Amino acid sequence: MTSVSPTQPAIIRTERGLTISGTRITLYDVMDYVTAQYPPKFIRALFDLTEAQIKAALSYIEANHSEVEEEYQLVLKQSEENRQYWEERNREHVARFAATQPRPDREALWEKLRAQKARHELEA
Repeated sequence: MTSVSPTQPAIIRTERGLTISGTRITLYDVMDYVTAQYPPKFIRALFDLTEAQIKAALSYIEANHSEVEEEYQLVLKQSEENRQYWEERNREHVARFAATQPRPDREALWEKLRAQKARHELEA
C-alpha cells in the first residue's frame, strides 16, 4: 500500500467517486461503517489503512458532510437498483431453468440425484 505524501491530496475524485488516495477504497465504503457507528480504529483495521489515511477520510467526511452524504445516498440508491435488477434476472433464470425438462438420456442421473437428496433430507 502506498502512503500519502504531504503534497498529495488525501482524498481524490476518481471514476469510482471520492477515494482515499493510494487505495481503491471510496469514502462511501467508509461511510457504511461511519453511519453504523463503528469506531475509527475498527474501520482502519478493516480496510488496512494508515492512521493518516483514516484521519484524512474522517476529516473529509466531517468537513464536507452534506456533499459526501448526498453522494453516499446516490450510491446507496444505485446499489439497491442493481441488487433488484440482478435479483429479478436470477428469479427469471431460475424459473426458466425449472421449467425445462431433463434430457431423456440424463433421466437416470436425475433419478440418482433425487434419491441422494432424499437420503440427505432423512439424515438431517
